[in-house]
Amino acid sequence: MSMIVLENVEKDYLHHGKKIPALRGVSLIIQSGEFSALAGPSGSGKTTLLNIIGGLDAPTAGSVTVDGTALTALSPRELADMRLRKIGFVFQAYNLIPVLSALENVEYVLLLQGLEKKERRERAEAVLTEVGLQDLMRRLPHELSGGQQQRVAVARAIVSAPAIVLADEPTANLDQKTGAMLMDIMHEMNLKKGITFLFSTHDPMVMERSERLIRLSDGNIVSDESKR
Repeated sequence: MSMIVLENVEKDYLHHGKKIPALRGVSLIIQSGEFSALAGPSGSGKTTLLNIIGGLDAPTAGSVTVDGTALTALSPRELADMRLRKIGFVFQAYNLIPVLSALENVEYVLLLQGLEKKERRERAEAVLTEVGLQDLMRRLPHELSGGQQQRVAVARAIVSAPAIVLADEPTANLDQKTGAMLMDIMHEMNLKKGITFLFSTHDPMVMERSERLIRLSDGNIVSDESKR
């Protein structure tokens, strides 16, 4: 099943009145259950592409379909609901809420979805245990290391069992050992839960561990290699 379908996607930005192309007619299909990476230098378009797939940005032209839904056909409210229920995000800067504990940060997605407190707590505790943070659930983000904060971010991304997790440079602020451990956790979630993962990265370790590597340059896909 095709989880992500992009057809001739273009994205332009205006800078001092001048049109700057970020994506130039990108077409791409990601199947359900893939563990894939977008790679390329800074400015190649990988983060823009990830944001468009996640509904955080809109294409200038072309179509984007995620889990059978055409994103460009959705109203802002429908798009927000789609992100909440179908897509998990892992950001380079973690984006944890500083006044909430690790447990409360993970629960927050389920709170927005309207789940009862007991179920929210049970699911959040279970997923934090899966990522090895069972003894640190009550700590605030500033009381956790970078690697621990990123594991909280992964737990938050997967707690609602989304169809897709989009991770923007997930290992950028981590040392090699911690980054490898994080990739192991996400790959296990991919295998156990069938979640489709798509990363943007310039980390060779992430590229090596991904099962499909899509390289971008100047807003174009220049190679697409499957390792399966």
